[in-house]
Amino acid sequence: METALAKTSEKRQVVFLTILLLLWEAASEAIRYSMPEETESGYLVANLAKDLGFRVGELATRGAQIHSKGNKELLQLDAETGNLLLREKPDREMLCGVTDPCVLHFQLILENPVQFFQTDLQITDINDHSPEFPHREMLLKIPESAQPGAVFPLKAAQDSDIGNNAVQNYTVSPNLHFHVVTQSRADGRKYPELVLDRALDREEEPELTLTLTAMDGGSPPRSGTTTVRIEVVDINDNAPQFVQSLYEVQIPENSPLNALIVTVSARDLDAGMNGNVAYSLFQGGGGVSQPFAIDEVTGEIRLSDELDFEVNSRYSIEIAATDGGGLSGKCTVSVQVLDVNDNAPELSIRKLTIPIPENSPETVVAVFSVSDADSGDNGRMVCSVQNDLPFLLKPTFENYYTLVAEGPLDRESRAEYNITITVTDMGTPRLTTQHTITVQVSDVNDNAPTFTQTSYTLFVQENNSPALHIGTIRATDSDSGSNAHITYSLLPTHDPQLALDSLISINADNGQLFALRALDYEALQTFEFHVGATDQGSPALSSQALVRVLVLDANDNAPFVLYPLQNASAPCTELLPRAAEPGYLVTKVVAVDRDSGQNAWLSFQLLKATEPGLFSVWAHNGEVRTSRLLSERDAPKHRLLLLVKDNGDPPRSASVTLHVLLVDGFSQPYLPLPEVARDSAQDNEDLLTLYLVIALASVSSLFLLSVLLFVGVRLCRRARAASLGGFSVPEGHFPGHLVDVSSTGTLSQSYQYEVCLRGDSGTGEFSSLKPVIPNLLLQDPGREVKESPHCRDSFVFS
Repeated sequence: METALAKTSEKRQVVFLTILLLLWEAASEAIRYSMPEETESGYLVANLAKDLGFRVGELATRGAQIHSKGNKELLQLDAETGNLLLREKPDREMLCGVTDPCVLHFQLILENPVQFFQTDLQITDINDHSPEFPHREMLLKIPESAQPGAVFPLKAAQDSDIGNNAVQNYTVSPNLHFHVVTQSRADGRKYPELVLDRALDREEEPELTLTLTAMDGGSPPRSGTTTVRIEVVDINDNAPQFVQSLYEVQIPENSPLNALIVTVSARDLDAGMNGNVAYSLFQGGGGVSQPFAIDEVTGEIRLSDELDFEVNSRYSIEIAATDGGGLSGKCTVSVQVLDVNDNAPELSIRKLTIPIPENSPETVVAVFSVSDADSGDNGRMVCSVQNDLPFLLKPTFENYYTLVAEGPLDRESRAEYNITITVTDMGTPRLTTQHTITVQVSDVNDNAPTFTQTSYTLFVQENNSPALHIGTIRATDSDSGSNAHITYSLLPTHDPQLALDSLISINADNGQLFALRALDYEALQTFEFHVGATDQGSPALSSQALVRVLVLDANDNAPFVLYPLQNASAPCTELLPRAAEPGYLVTKVVAVDRDSGQNAWLSFQLLKATEPGLFSVWAHNGEVRTSRLLSERDAPKHRLLLLVKDNGDPPRSASVTLHVLLVDGFSQPYLPLPEVARDSAQDNEDLLTLYLVIALASVSSLFLLSVLLFVGVRLCRRARAASLGGFSVPEGHFPGHLVDVSSTGTLSQSYQYEVCLRGDSGTGEFSSLKPVIPNLLLQDPGREVKESPHCRDSFVFS
């Protein structure tokens, strides 16, 4: 099973490397620039837009960014002009150390669409460092038996510069015994050797002091000096010799301090002090500090500082073995540092798009790069995200990835995602780095407002105060921000007779409805309109709902007396025969109320009469009847005061004054009553007020008389038609002010009287008074009465 997993892993690695190779070949070749170190910041390196063939300003449009590995922000890009500028003064020695050439790699990343370009910047060396010797003074012990031509190696000077700017030759101050020869190592570094020109004589000169000068090849050249102190010793004709001239050692980078690296050994054929060998670190390589220490007696080399493969993977140590007579021998120890998986992968976000709009397919959420400072399998990485999220990772360029939305997102379903990017290397043990990105989904106006109800029914009491709050409608929008900010409005109505703008207003922010003026139930009982809810998205979405307003009746109308007329110029007098039986119908008070319901339920009450106990009124139909037989002692004229009251809260009422004249029979002529004496209070009224009252009463009486004549003519015609062939369906309705459509007024139980005037009577006396078709009109308002041929000019009262 492990073999199968290994093969699968190898296949994945091959596919991954193949994709990277294809992306690398698909990208353009790297553009290389060069500039000397220590160049001042702001230096124009190049115009990338021109070199890459882009138009001016195109880099800014495509969101160009410069990225350098290791976050060394050395360069900055002016995306508008395409100029690549130096951010800070570069130091080649700090950036690359002894590496030559010093090439820094940069990537140009274009975001829209994503595209990568490789750019290399070579930092050339300038002669900004002088050669330096490790010590201000060197001590040489040379036996006096040394022959001319003997060579004595000296410690080399260190120069951080490279190439010609490094140390090129050595010179020594003029003297009679020595000259300096400059030698080269395999890596090209120069070191000095002191050559004896003339034999030394300790008795003549036991010590010499020379000045050694190291000169580089820069322009102008720089130099460094040290003092070479030479002690002439007695003869020691055998120098120490190491068993091996080269020791090669491998050591893991995580080795503990004081770990034994290797033990070197040297022999000296001399005896005594001249044969005692002492070991020392003679010369380190590359000017790098050595994390090693040597035991001068045993020759054991141990680790004195921590190793880091990523900083330095190889060390070259020169060991000197010196005997008691001052002679020395050298060997080299090559230490190779082995990499261990001690660096977790690193993830750097280069571009992050937050928030991302919903309903946008394959949106690039982030562009990031991964790196691992280890090498081999320890530096190979695998990148992944959670499987249950609608996001994908796509490799693009080298170790660059794009995090892309798998499909359109819906903010209303989920507005935020926590995406964890996991990077794992292939080392042993495997190291993992995780980075969590919180992605918000921005709203798009894809949801219209929704009313809480499809229709609303509001109730308003009539006679309301203006600007009364009558109700609130509410709509919701599942979007957010301005896309969910709802504005309410009244929609135009299709009813031309409904002036909606003068009736209702709506608060555009909260949907509160207000009645602009007082409503009258008798004029408008119900009306409907539509209300719109519109969000502030782009484009805006809207919906509408039906609002039905029902006006509730209030008891704001007093009863109106249709009969007898109360505003006539002359009072209406009813005739009562003295032979009338108890319960005789004298007249009927007809009244209506414009209100509805119990506000229109009328009741009648006799308040005052000339002869108490003679007359009574039925409370529900207004019929005035006699309560007893008439006698000779009863006054011939009677005045009755009736009260008509509705059933509202509070109740409203109207008063009716009736004049009743007692007659012996309808055959005797009716003479006008003598004028009633004026009230003394009325004589004091203003004459103008009297005229106005008379004029108003006359006009009202004429209008009501005309209406009654018209109704009487029509009813007489229908009565005649009924007597000939039965009843027929009426062609029209009675006028609204004469018929109680709610069947709660005083017309529900009525009588119709036919009063015929004699054509030859100049006084207009009644010829007959009899009931005709009782309760017909109100019990069956659909029937019509045929006109009586003998009573064409009759009045009909009901």
